Parts: sequence; C-alpha cells; structure tokens
Amino acid sequence: MVDIAKLQPPEVWEHFQTLCEIPRPSKHEQALRDYLKGWAELRGLTSVVDAAGNLIVRKPATPGMENRVGVVLQGHLDMVCQANAGTEHDFFKDPIRPVLKDGWLVAENTTLGADNGIGVAMGLAVLASDDVVHGPVEVLMTLDEEAGMGGALGLEPGLLQGSMMINIDTEEWGEFYMGCAGGVDVNVTREYRTRPLAAGYQVVKLYIKGLKGGHSGADIHLGRGNANKLLVRLLRELEAETDLQLLTFSGGTARNALAREATATVAYPEQDAARVAAKLDAFQSLLRFELAGVDEGVSVLAEATHSDSVLEKADQAAILAALHAAPHGVKRMSQRVSGVVETSNNLGVVRVEDGKVFANLMVRSLLDSGTWMLAREVESLFGLAGFTVEMEGGYPGWAPNPQSPLLALFQQVYQQEFGAESGVQVIHAGLECGIIGAKYPAMDMVSFGPTIRGAHAPGERVEVESVGKAWQLLKAVLAAVPARI
Repeated sequence: MVDIAKLQPPEVWEHFQTLCEIPRPSKHEQALRDYLKGWAELRGLTSVVDAAGNLIVRKPATPGMENRVGVVLQGHLDMVCQANAGTEHDFFKDPIRPVLKDGWLVAENTTLGADNGIGVAMGLAVLASDDVVHGPVEVLMTLDEEAGMGGALGLEPGLLQGSMMINIDTEEWGEFYMGCAGGVDVNVTREYRTRPLAAGYQVVKLYIKGLKGGHSGADIHLGRGNANKLLVRLLRELEAETDLQLLTFSGGTARNALAREATATVAYPEQDAARVAAKLDAFQSLLRFELAGVDEGVSVLAEATHSDSVLEKADQAAILAALHAAPHGVKRMSQRVSGVVETSNNLGVVRVEDGKVFANLMVRSLLDSGTWMLAREVESLFGLAGFTVEMEGGYPGWAPNPQSPLLALFQQVYQQEFGAESGVQVIHAGLECGIIGAKYPAMDMVSFGPTIRGAHAPGERVEVESVGKAWQLLKAVLAAVPARI
C-alpha cells in the first residue's frame, strides 16, 4: 500500500486520499459530501447544497484578480464500484487501497475511483491553496453521475455564478474535449413461468469469466467481449445440440461498464454430458481466437449444482431470443468527427431469477436523434418478446464549439507550459457538460484531465506524472483567465 498523500503534487493527492478513505458509491455520496461541506466551512468558504444534493463551494478571487471571469471547476463525487470475483470488498464500508506500479496508482482488484476522484481532488486543491492565482472560483461537485447523471439533471438554473466551466472528467492527458455523447437507459422487464425439472437431467452453473471489461462508452469501440452477449450466444448454441433447460442467468453489475462476468444455471440430459463438455471447450477456444489481442483471457467454466425447477420452454425461447438479438457495441461511426463512435449500445446488466427478467441497455449517441432512434429499436425488439420497456435518465449530448474562447485559452497555455501542441477531441461517453450546458446555455466549457486507464473496471489506474502536469496546467489556465468585459 502506498502513502497517497506523499505523491507529487501532494496538494492534489492529499485530497484524493480522502476520497479513497470515504466510500462513495453512486447514490451514497452523502457522507463524503457532508464531510467536504464541513471542511469548506472550516476554511471560511461559502458552500451550498442544492435541491439535488450537489455541493457548490465558492472561493473569492485572489488579490488583483477580482475583475476576472468567474470559473466553475466541475467533477462528480461518486464512483463506479466493480470488484473481481473472489475479492472481498464492501464499497459501502471499505476504503480503496491502491498500490504504486511503474508510475501508475492502481487498484488491483477493484475500481480506483480516479474517475472522477482526481478531478474533484484538483478542485479541492484550488479551494485549499493560498498560492494558486485565480479569479472568482466555484467548485461544483455533483452526485450520481455514474448511475444516471442525477446530480447534473437536478442542478438548478441560475445557481452557478461563473461563465466558464472546466470539467475535469476526461482521461487522456494532452487532449481537450469539446463535445460528448448523450444517452438514455432502456430497462426491460418480463415475468416467466417455471415447471418441475424432469428426472435424468444434469444441472450445472456455466460461467464466462476473464474479460477485461471497461467503460461502456469510451471503450465500446475496442472490440472487447461482453459476458452477457457471449453467454447468451453459448446458450443458444447449446439449445441446438441438446435439450437445454434454463434456470437462472446473472451477468454484469453496472449499466455503464462492459460486462466482465456472467453465469447461468442450466440443465441438460445426463446422456449429453460429454457432448456439452466438448462444446464448452470448443467454445472457449473459439472465443480466445475471436478475441485475440483484446480479450484472449476469456474462460468458459462449469460446475455442478442442483435445482428442481426450470423455465417454461416458451418463456425460455422468448427471453434468450430477445437477449441474443439485442444490439451491443458500435451502431454507427460519426460522419462529422473522424474516428469517433457516433451511436452505440451496451447490454450492461441481465438478471433472470425468481420469476422475473431484468436487463439494462445503455444507449449513447453524439446525436440526440441517434440516441432515441436506437432506443426505440431496442424497445420494439423487446416488445415483440413480451417485455415491458421503460426509458429513464435521458440526457443530451454536448454539441462541439470549435470557436470556444476557453478552448483557445487552454491550447495557448498548454503550448506555453509544455512547448507542444495539444489535441482536441469529442468523446463517446457521457459528460455532465451537455446537461449543464442546457441549463446554462451561455456557459463556455472545456473538459480535460490526467491519463486514466481501465475506468469502470477492476485494475483502474491513473498515471501519477500526468496528474502533476494536469495540476500545472489548471493553475496556469486559472491565472490566465481574461477580465470580464
């Protein structure tokens, strides 16, 4: 275990250490928010908790900077909570315990929460500093970003005073982001009937394991496996070879993460045991061939178990057919921004148990029309199979503004500080900028951050050196913010 507060720059890392110590799953950020509110008030800073539960802390300008444009520094308090199978970690009670490896701070068997803890830590470092030169500053710390953008959606218009916003929630150092995807959650549910399992059937639990997972937006184009889709595919193929009976299915744990693991309890005639075992071995070999270079660590496993009931055949057929046909991955590449995904879907969570089916599909698109086009297609598909379909948490994308004065300022300061050209990107992930921009249409916004890898999956890591560079840049940008006109 590493002493996080001793990393460079310590003024940032000491706050990230606090964020590692206080649990902060989505929808359970109140303890951290209340701690930070008290921390701010002890420093004489003004703090506000809005109706949605977001925390806004204001700091006056440093001497001589009073006439500068007000700046909002924005990040979210919650984190995606994922752990490897067999790892004992209670995200509601246990602190995150990262290690330092080859210049990266890593959570080996859980998510780290650098998304978006590093961004929040930088905002807190500005609030705490007596040395950073800046105009009027607000730090906006939102709730529930990872589970539906609830904090940003509930943010009150007119509450923020600044006219420039720096979102510190992207993950590629040296790249500035000026646009992002919008999205919506499509939740599908269905009941099913069961019947007694006949004698002469062998019951096993099948597993898909060993996938890398990752962010369901930023990593969707990498071709990684989705355990839900792979396991459904296996079950459909087994149906063609034996009298397969489905008992339960459970895959994925987060709407915005690629499903790394899935399991299904099934039964088949005892006389087909050798055939099924051979099929599992062949399917594992096939997946490792298909996913070579991206997810070749995939495993297909089976263990004996027991059960006395299975799904009715008609229900099993409808459920597996719908999940098999459900879209996953890239739907369309952008025709406006080269190399960027425009529209995608992630089959993130599937549960078949206790007489009910639930699945979450997260649709994203750079075009709001694209979000709803694909969401309606998903609705039609599952409707044909007798599912009830509900859409929730829809949020707009962030339309790019290449003429942004704040973007130009970031590019200029980056060149001055590092003697190199920066990049400009649009990201196929959900940032809160689109939602906040809809409430504050005059707000000029840019997103940036240090280099983070593996967000939303165990093994998430952040490059320590890039955190120092991001902090250097943020300080320089704040000092260079122009005067109010």
